[in-house]
Amino acid sequence: MIYVTTNEIPGKRIVRTLGMAKGNTIRARNIGRDIIAFLKNLVGGEIEEYTKMMAEAREQAIDRMLDEAQAMGANAVVGVRFATSYIMASAAEILAYGTAVIVE
Repeated sequence: MIYVTTNEIPGKRIVRTLGMAKGNTIRARNIGRDIIAFLKNLVGGEIEEYTKMMAEAREQAIDRMLDEAQAMGANAVVGVRFATSYIMASAAEILAYGTAVIVE
């Protein structure tokens, strides 16, 4: 399945628009990551544990969006975007969404 952040796919023609496809996940921090993050915060630098957690969350949200698009009969998703929101102090939602389309 093709997915792009643009509204068109070079070399492809959108023949049908099926609607919005979305996928989300909610991730919570854990005590192990928090301790490491606290220590890293003292000396500065990237907190790799959180970077990895958020990258995994984005991939899961994309996979769920593509599954929904496929269930709609799409073979591509255009205009892909991400949104993040905090659910509570230690949890965040990652939402991936775009327009499910059929291209040829």
